[in-house]
Amino acid sequence: MSGQDATTTVGPLPDTAAESPLVPAALTWLVWALFAASVGALAVRARTAGAWELGGVVAVDGLTVLMWVVVTFFSGVVHSYSRRYLAGSAHETAFFANTFGFTLAVMALVAADHFALFAGLWLAMGLLMAELIGVVGGWDQASAAAAVARKHFLASSGLLAVALTALWWTTGATTISGIAANADALGGPVWLLAAGALVLAAMIQSALVPFHTWLLSSMTAPTPASALMHAGFVNAGGILLARFAPVVTADATLMLAVVAVGAVSAAGGKLLKSVQTDVKSKLGCSTVGQMGFMIMQAGLGFFAAAVTHLILHGFYKAYQFLGSGGQVERASPSDGTPHTAGGLPSVAGGVVTLLTGLAGGALFAVLTGKGTHADSGLLLTFFVVFTTLHAARDAVGHTSLSALARYAAVPLVFFPAILVYAVVYEGVAGLLPVEQAPTELTLVHVAVAAAFTVIYVAIETGVHERSRRLYVALLNASRPAPETVLTNTEDYNEH
Repeated sequence: MSGQDATTTVGPLPDTAAESPLVPAALTWLVWALFAASVGALAVRARTAGAWELGGVVAVDGLTVLMWVVVTFFSGVVHSYSRRYLAGSAHETAFFANTFGFTLAVMALVAADHFALFAGLWLAMGLLMAELIGVVGGWDQASAAAAVARKHFLASSGLLAVALTALWWTTGATTISGIAANADALGGPVWLLAAGALVLAAMIQSALVPFHTWLLSSMTAPTPASALMHAGFVNAGGILLARFAPVVTADATLMLAVVAVGAVSAAGGKLLKSVQTDVKSKLGCSTVGQMGFMIMQAGLGFFAAAVTHLILHGFYKAYQFLGSGGQVERASPSDGTPHTAGGLPSVAGGVVTLLTGLAGGALFAVLTGKGTHADSGLLLTFFVVFTTLHAARDAVGHTSLSALARYAAVPLVFFPAILVYAVVYEGVAGLLPVEQAPTELTLVHVAVAAAFTVIYVAIETGVHERSRRLYVALLNASRPAPETVLTNTEDYNEH
């Protein structure tokens, strides 16, 4: 203001090594030690057969050690990032304690074999995440967001308890490994209750439509907590379906239902993202869509694809959230909306894009054998084509290189990427204790592919923007819970 001296309020970043309390530093070193131990366990586990069991309580298999490596790596990154991000905060120690506790809960969850232990850890994981969402005390919106998340997580835990009780009633088994051994007993109304409850629990935990509100209401969480949530926590739905694969794959109709709910969320997430105006909301809607893809892959019978997807999505989303501040700083106005600003590619660019997508799908099919038969693997390969085509289209239309350089570089970049994806996919498939279970190709699969094609073309060409009714519907569907909104105009209304 006029008449007042300007003072410097921004100083050097704190020296985390010198100024952080003991607890954050110790837990950061400890989680990286767990990561190193997990890598060692993965190396040993890759050379051995069978699960390492402990009295029907714990069973460490390939999926367990793989998730240990992934979870501890993401947690280590979040711990290290948070030492500077939360330096000087009154909530620093509580945040680190909850984050480390969450890490331990997830590590124990993927090793749990007994129903009671698995259910207890599922509940603990949700409650710890709710604490991270509302870790900033005295902030009404943060407390409300934590309450919304906690209600959803309690509902998910309740559904899981119903499912496990029904499975025990049907098979007499009290362990996850016992379910696989008694898969022949699955069927009938009690099994259907268990399977439906499992799918609903996975949908809630992974924030699928229509349970996505808790995720879009959690923007009060500190950025590193959001990274952990979007890169790790929401993946729990895919892990749940992979763990209970014998239950999900017992009936082809149920698998079609899983494909359908995943497809709705995958398409819905992309549509919801198109009406968002801030970085974190866009990332949140993107997560809704990506988790839909993950669940859909499980419904197709390709659990290795679902696990591969959640791992790669975790790397991508952790990077996006931790770098979201830099994205805001680099933002600048443009004449078009983010999805149309690049414009449609030229004829040559369109041909290169289309050929790259088709060739990418063919390469994936050759490397993995998926999509070479008339089964649900065709839809999996379709989405590889779809993803490659979308990425190639962005590369062709949004780079500053010459047209010739772009057209030549696109296949040289994306083909090796597909090769890496196929190698990771085969590696994950070799570690998982569950067999892939592709189903017969049906009209549902064809309808899903057609719907995605129509939605993608509509968004890329901006056709969906011409409907005000659709815009309002998407805006309403993506609204967070009112009590969690950060800028409530009524707070500023003096009348």
